[in-house]
Amino acid sequence: MDEAVNVSPEARVVWDEDRWMRFENRIRREALRSDETRAWRIVVRACRSVMRAYSTGFFIVSRFLPRHKRDQVEIIYAAVRYPDEVVDTFPLAPEERLDRLHAWSRAYDRALDCDSLRESLRAGVPCFLAAFVDVVRRRGIPPRHYRDFLEAMRFDVAPRSFETIDDLIESYVYGSAIVVGYFLTYVYGAREPVEANFPRALGVARNLGIGLQLTNFARDVGEDFRRHRSYLPADVLRAAGIERPDSAPREGLDRAVKALANEAAGHYERAGRDLDAFAPDSRVAIRACIDVYGELNRRILVNEGGLARRESVPLHTKLRSLPPSKYWRIPLAYLLP
Repeated sequence: MDEAVNVSPEARVVWDEDRWMRFENRIRREALRSDETRAWRIVVRACRSVMRAYSTGFFIVSRFLPRHKRDQVEIIYAAVRYPDEVVDTFPLAPEERLDRLHAWSRAYDRALDCDSLRESLRAGVPCFLAAFVDVVRRRGIPPRHYRDFLEAMRFDVAPRSFETIDDLIESYVYGSAIVVGYFLTYVYGAREPVEANFPRALGVARNLGIGLQLTNFARDVGEDFRRHRSYLPADVLRAAGIERPDSAPREGLDRAVKALANEAAGHYERAGRDLDAFAPDSRVAIRACIDVYGELNRRILVNEGGLARRESVPLHTKLRSLPPSKYWRIPLAYLLP
């Protein structure tokens, strides 16, 4: 395949770029015809549609949050989903990917200079980004965190190799996953006294973000190779007897993948220790995330099929992490338009 159009046949295209743009334009028109309160609800519903289309697990887990937190989580999801699609699935040349990301970054800065959601929309800021900046203001999220996220997305356009796991975490995982966990932590909130517990909650977000990303890397090694990327650090490869991952024997890659999953397991364990740092009404969602991804990670560790088998967690297993007394929320969330 031509490297200028760097999307594998297996890339999971849910919405193409044209559908994103048509959806964006429709939501913008509806929001600008409304007052600020109704415009917010219109964009929240649009963000919920994005999450429901792209992520069964996260969508289900977020149903167990209070509504005001759930709305903001959905907005965060949509604000990180679109840049991720730009670098992963839209059939674009590298320079086109970078152009899209630069335009998105400029729109983010423009939104930070606006005083309201509708003002941002009138200034041409994309709906999901305008709503995200509203969440940044409401929750006091440091604006630099989203810039760090976008920098990680740019990195994916022209990736480099990593020497160690620490290098991978600090150079890439910080922007691609840890800061997203920080966004969510500002929404989830800490238990009282906040001054003592919020730093602990951020620590959980860091450990969980690292664990989630390492599990994704371990699961998606084959797909990443097809995108001309590798997130397996050189020290992990050397320990598995590999010098060049693109020509390594399957057995060596399997050992490297399991080493990455072992590293992830430690981060899930550490994340679970301080779950009590969060506000009580947020813990079910966070605990479910740890449990579901921990199970996915465990399946990778015991997988005998190697890279030929892409692991996943079945729905009935995901549901075991949630309170049965509230299962009714799940079909309702899928039935509502």
